[in-house]
Amino acid sequence: MPVTTSPTTDELAERIFGALLGTVDILSVFLGDRLGWYRSLVSDGPATPIQLAERTATHPRYAREWLEQQAVTGLLALAHPDEDPDARRYSIPPATAEVMTDETSLSYLAPLARMFAAVGPQLAGLLEAYRTGGGVSWDQLGTEARESQADGNRPWYERQLAGALARVPSVHDVLSAPGATVADVGSGAGWSSIALAKAYPGATVRGFDIDAPSVTMATTNARQEGVSDRVSFTAGDAAAMPEGGFDVAFAFECVHDMPRPVEVLAAARRSLAPGGFMVVMDEAVAEEFAPDGDDLERVMYGFSLLVCLPDGMSGADSVGTGTVMRPSTLQRYAEEAGFTGFEVLPIEDFGFWRFYKLS
Repeated sequence: MPVTTSPTTDELAERIFGALLGTVDILSVFLGDRLGWYRSLVSDGPATPIQLAERTATHPRYAREWLEQQAVTGLLALAHPDEDPDARRYSIPPATAEVMTDETSLSYLAPLARMFAAVGPQLAGLLEAYRTGGGVSWDQLGTEARESQADGNRPWYERQLAGALARVPSVHDVLSAPGATVADVGSGAGWSSIALAKAYPGATVRGFDIDAPSVTMATTNARQEGVSDRVSFTAGDAAAMPEGGFDVAFAFECVHDMPRPVEVLAAARRSLAPGGFMVVMDEAVAEEFAPDGDDLERVMYGFSLLVCLPDGMSGADSVGTGTVMRPSTLQRYAEEAGFTGFEVLPIEDFGFWRFYKLS
């Protein structure tokens, strides 16, 4: 084991202060995203506080404070200085515009602020869950969390998923077969199902999700994207999946959230036709736990502490997986569910995720 050196008091204090600055930035991004301020600066051009407030039906004093903070922290630029703070005009640099407003970009990160903002109203519930072993469900986190995950993952599904799967012949060939039937377990807002249908126009995709509001979102999204003739969604437990009907099943970034993942994987296995298999996409965390992990480990533990573990623990008889699901843990779940084959697929550079094939 490598020898690690503990930080000095000054070093640790500096790090915590840096984390405080990051927290302020994240919450200010949430304000700018949800109030439409970033989008107004992109679509309508530079603005003074009064102009921005008028465009977005918000209050000019708050708009001024936000604009000043965004300029101080380096996310916005001062386009026209003035002694009168209400007469200063601010603009949005191209990089900020892409990261905060371009919903097609792989660098679109504004939705992450919504996820952590959704935790705020539930902090009292989190404290209680940590004391008692209870949970805070996805339903309690609400619309902000649902839309955060949907909007954050959407560019990866739309821009990268087809190419990634095409590089794995054993998966691509099944999906390309005429009349291929596909299950999407934990389909959320439906963007994974929609991307699969668009990439493989001969396939029929059926999504399953226990969260009814997510199913409503997914149904609307499929209709608006013009694939509702081949993509449908069902609200309910995976146990309701029909048996023996699917050529392949997918589970995109959801197994670690499940209170009883073995039951869900077993239901998915039973839903497969002879020779069928399952593809799981989940976080690309390290093979084993070690202190002083990299940035990916740190952020995944953050999601686990505040979102995924409490959500998973909100269900009865939960195994309490959490976001940081090691490959060995998923393999154990798969074997207990009746799968005999387990492999990591050769899909790299796909965001924070790793792909597994269960057969």
